[in-house]
Amino acid sequence: MTFDFTITAILIFIGLITIVPFLYIVVVSFATPSEYIQKAGAFIFPSKWTLINYQYLLSTGAFVKAGGNSAFLAIVGTLLSLAVTSSFAYSLSRKRLRGRKTLLMLVLISILFNPGIIPPYLVVKSLGMINSIWSLIIPALTSGWYIFLMKSFYDSIPAGLEEAASIDGCNDIGIWVKIILPLSLPSLAAFGLFYAVSYWNVFFNAILYINDFNKWPLQVLLQNMLIDSSTSGGDLANQIASEQEMPKETLKMAAVVVATVPIILVYPFLQKHFAKGVMVGSVKE
Repeated sequence: MTFDFTITAILIFIGLITIVPFLYIVVVSFATPSEYIQKAGAFIFPSKWTLINYQYLLSTGAFVKAGGNSAFLAIVGTLLSLAVTSSFAYSLSRKRLRGRKTLLMLVLISILFNPGIIPPYLVVKSLGMINSIWSLIIPALTSGWYIFLMKSFYDSIPAGLEEAASIDGCNDIGIWVKIILPLSLPSLAAFGLFYAVSYWNVFFNAILYINDFNKWPLQVLLQNMLIDSSTSGGDLANQIASEQEMPKETLKMAAVVVATVPIILVYPFLQKHFAKGVMVGSVKE
């Protein structure tokens, strides 16, 4: 009994340590600039809740553009990645595919060996995608590990379903679209969540490939606001704060919330599929 109580207390303490900083960020983002200045940020709850920080933040063209870029990456990139990953994995699961073993070996090599930074950069540059939003999507369209997981799922689908569809006149694409994809919705939901988070949080590749300030995703702009004051965009928080006569800290907190909340809101909609999807390929009958 004492042991259970101790473990529970430790877990609660760790949970509070984890969540309190984020709660403080949310609270400060809803505080009025005058209260933040008067109390020097030392308060638990603001005396007056306001949306003025979000209004000022979302009224700036740079932040809205960055949010639109991240939304484009998360939506378009996720859909394309799911299409490529699921179709490639389904093809590899069919034993009649020519060159199947060679393709499987190439996928395995992509998992075991990391090319580093320079080769992908040279490929992106040779394709003329520097300073293009597509440089953040096309090189990251799929993952060898996700392909193997989805292949294991497709291996478990009875061959009789495909044979029955073939007898009814379906070709390979029709079988994949009408039969295989509906059966793989749990795995698509799980991998779609992984891809969406990855695209939404893209940072390092954006620094490598994107030089145009107007094409920055939200995470790069946020980093510029929070830390770096020497990039081509300048210290955005100072700039916005000076224009709006507001303390830059409240704008920073609001920016962090705006960049975090969209992904958090996605989880409840995919939760019913997530538990089944993460088990893809782990159990074979």
